Amino acid sequence: MSSKAQKVGLVVLGALIGVSLSLNYSAVAEKSVQQPLPVEELRTLSEVFGSIKNNYVEQVDDRKLIKEAINGMVSGLDPHSAYLDKDSFKELQEGTQGEFGGLGIEVGMEDGFVKVVSPIDDSPAQRAGVKAGDLIIKLDDLAVKGLSLNDAVKKMRGKPDTPITLTISRKGENKPVVLTLVRAVIKVKSVRLKEIEPGYATIRISQFQEHTGDNLASAIQKAYQENGNNLKGLVLDLRNDPGGLLNSAVAVSAAFLPAGDLVVYTDGRTEDAKMRMTATPQNYLHPGAEDYLAKLPASVKSLPLVVLVNGGSASASEIVAGALQDHKRATVIGTQSFGKGSVQTILPLGNNTAVKLTTARYFTPSGRSIQAKGIVPDLLVPEDPALGLDDGGLGIREADLEHHLSNPTDATAGTGDGSKNLSAEALREKAQKAAEAREKVIKEREAKLKAGEELPDYQLQQAVRFLKTGKVETLPVAANDKPATVATAPAK
Repeated sequence: MSSKAQKVGLVVLGALIGVSLSLNYSAVAEKSVQQPLPVEELRTLSEVFGSIKNNYVEQVDDRKLIKEAINGMVSGLDPHSAYLDKDSFKELQEGTQGEFGGLGIEVGMEDGFVKVVSPIDDSPAQRAGVKAGDLIIKLDDLAVKGLSLNDAVKKMRGKPDTPITLTISRKGENKPVVLTLVRAVIKVKSVRLKEIEPGYATIRISQFQEHTGDNLASAIQKAYQENGNNLKGLVLDLRNDPGGLLNSAVAVSAAFLPAGDLVVYTDGRTEDAKMRMTATPQNYLHPGAEDYLAKLPASVKSLPLVVLVNGGSASASEIVAGALQDHKRATVIGTQSFGKGSVQTILPLGNNTAVKLTTARYFTPSGRSIQAKGIVPDLLVPEDPALGLDDGGLGIREADLEHHLSNPTDATAGTGDGSKNLSAEALREKAQKAAEAREKVIKEREAKLKAGEELPDYQLQQAVRFLKTGKVETLPVAANDKPATVATAPAK
């Protein structure tokens, strides 16, 4: 598989795994009117079960057949509904809590091996000397080549205090580096603060977890302290944030909005699925918990604010961007977001399993559905000026996923930019040109990275420029022959 295809595959995988909004309302199936079961279809299901049991080339366990039937029933509804077995349910709980047993490595795939993107601070990996750029070629005695990234990550995770041996190929070393690490409880930081220049800072949220709200409050306070309480502007970076917990999205929005402002509302078939979430403590705090936002400086409510989004910003990050955009509290900059506007409820079942079921759509304060459309930035700014705003159809969004829900407030959502009206030959030619141009730029960027050059973050640069001047750059025609002029006024 090409590196380009791998990247697209990882984007899809990340979108399907990471963008769920886990609401804690209970199962409501008993409230609905029970319809008679379709006898003929149930008979067909029984016959298919019997045919497989009697005729399949290998004997299949009954439990496996039933599990796969449940998987098919749920996954056929939409891209985000799923049956969670014991392992999947446990992984989801660990992901939202931000803690798990592992090594503390952010990883990707390269040439079939696990590539270390970065070791997490104060983790077993960092203490053992694992470095960014290392290629992990063996996990204990298991060769990594041929494993999926998900399988490799599962192998590296495990119970705290258990050992694992990594065999690493490292640039500049003549032979593999062998390191034995002991797994530990890894606490993933979903909020990171970075000062850009005096008076300006960026806060990056990588995922909306259980403690994202209070971590954000701490980061804001620190930003004020580091600038002598003279903070002039803030960039809230939600790029490639796949989402997470709804109450954390409300907390992040409430940090910048006046108390009581509507953040998001949901609408579904049942009364339990109809909710209005406002910027009030009861919508983001556990009962009895202290309000961590109450200690923030009053000026944070009027602090000049830019929100950065891109095609990887989904679900909870789209709720925050949409709320701040609708209330005209922030300027949204970047590229169009993913477009996941549905709510998933975790319905626990027996035997430590659960169903993650889509139960509602969410809407921004002004009544916009983001489903299959996403957030359109006020100022469109590409990731790289040489790439322009058109990725040639290589970016995967909600509208590209099979069985995606429709958008109830915008009939044109997910229908594209008119390219479907081109002939098949013209469409192929257009996509090929865009892909070739993008591939060239990507290779140039990768060459600079291998040479140790630090690439500028163009979108962040433009966000800071906007905070200081109220404008962003206007770009020339992009390499893919489409104008990539960045808006200098809010996009309609």
